[in-house]
Amino acid sequence: MEIAIQYFTIFGGLKEKIDFNIPLKELIEKNILPKYDEYRKEINYLIGGYGVEYAVLTGIALGDRKTTTAFKRAHVSFEEGMKCVENLVEKEIIEIESSQYFLLNKRNESKTAKKLFFTTPFIRFWFGFVSPIYKGIKDGDFKEFHIRFDNYIGEFSNFIFEELSLIFLQNYMVNDKIKNIGKYWDEKIELDIVSRTTSNKLIVANCKFTNNKLKKSELSKLTQDCQTLGISPDIIILFSKNGFSSELKSLKNENLKLFTAKHLKLLLK
Repeated sequence: MEIAIQYFTIFGGLKEKIDFNIPLKELIEKNILPKYDEYRKEINYLIGGYGVEYAVLTGIALGDRKTTTAFKRAHVSFEEGMKCVENLVEKEIIEIESSQYFLLNKRNESKTAKKLFFTTPFIRFWFGFVSPIYKGIKDGDFKEFHIRFDNYIGEFSNFIFEELSLIFLQNYMVNDKIKNIGKYWDEKIELDIVSRTTSNKLIVANCKFTNNKLKKSELSKLTQDCQTLGISPDIIILFSKNGFSSELKSLKNENLKLFTAKHLKLLLK
């Protein structure tokens, strides 16, 4: 499942079959980079040509997904950026996400910035790793791509892991089904997943797609964030790519659930 998630982060949305026996970067260099002109034409057609949309999409792909951050990276005003976003949402290239204050029984008095996300993993990959450095790729020089890929792929994959974990949770909670679910963020704190069940239980979860096993410190940080927010989750969940330390596993109970990428096989059913 770890490999499947990594490959889906790049190739999700493409119709061609993927050989999981080929290393990821080698597969990209074989199936995507040499076809730059072909994919560029298709994406240009989808978006409607080159313009400020490209700059905004690049800002979303490798940033924190907040509108303010994306517009700053694109060097456009908020008004111009939002016009661009509305156009891209209409074309179903991106969607707008709001912080789920109401799930924590809070009001968004600070008017926290909304976040933006791509509807297709491949287009997100394109604007994160290909479009910004197209000149070298077009000329067949992939050196800059490999540097960029190695520097950002870990953090880049984490978002897809969060999204899949969110869907997993909706399918996992059978006896007390999920009623509302989403993400929470404000100026200081981010929670990868917050949800309410039909019995009104509050679930809070964080996801880490790293090669290291999660330690107790990750639980401590999440617990502290909840205390700062003034909330008491009924269930805390940690999702990890590569498992957990023995100390953290010893704390597992009905109120603390630990899931690895392997558990996401449930989604294949």
